[in-house]
Amino acid sequence: MKEKNKKAERAAPVGGVVDGIKKQAGAQKERLRQWSQDRKRKGKKMSEERMKQDGVPQDGAPEQEATAADQEALDAQQAPQTQATAPDAAEWEKKLGEAEQKIVEAEQKIEEYLNLAQRVQADFDNFRRRNNAVRAEAYDEGKRDAVKELLPVLDNIERALASAGEEESALRTGVEMVHRGLMETLKRLGVEAIDRLGEPFDPELENAVLQGGADEGDPGTVCAVLQKGYRVGNRVLRHAMVKVVAG
Repeated sequence: MKEKNKKAERAAPVGGVVDGIKKQAGAQKERLRQWSQDRKRKGKKMSEERMKQDGVPQDGAPEQEATAADQEALDAQQAPQTQATAPDAAEWEKKLGEAEQKIVEAEQKIEEYLNLAQRVQADFDNFRRRNNAVRAEAYDEGKRDAVKELLPVLDNIERALASAGEEESALRTGVEMVHRGLMETLKRLGVEAIDRLGEPFDPELENAVLQGGADEGDPGTVCAVLQKGYRVGNRVLRHAMVKVVAG
């Protein structure tokens, strides 16, 4: 319905032009009719004045005979004018028909161009959506690649904290601040750690590199995480290296 309303709004100026042309054609025909009537009245008036100048009697049969003769002369004078007016009217009718035909053709062109514009707009909308999707995927892929390069740095920071022991020192405090800032940054990027200690082994998220004994947990569960894994959403950046209880 909205598309029909838009189409009607765009076609409204054309309808105004069409009405204007039709009004002009009607006015021209009315002017031709009035011009023909004025010519007839002027001819009749000139005939009456000529009769008065020639001294034609005003009463009785002679006047009637003179009036009949003058009427014949007037008709003879007006006949060429009527014949000349008829072709003019026919010509105007022809021009009016041609104008109406052009209006129909213009309306068809307007409809054709409107449909073409709508198709171009739809194609552009599809292109824009595809371009946005490709751009978003390229951005996400670049983000994942950048995070992958940072993961070894994060591993080294965590190893440094583990080797430093529990003793408080300025160096340990500084390393902890760096670690905390890096983890907060990764979290803002949507990065999550894969640390499923004690949960059933999932080959989609983990790589089993060692096998544990029955005393280390339930069969088929992760009994130790040797290296954390990371993921962004449903995309795994790095699988976790784990030790799994034999089962």
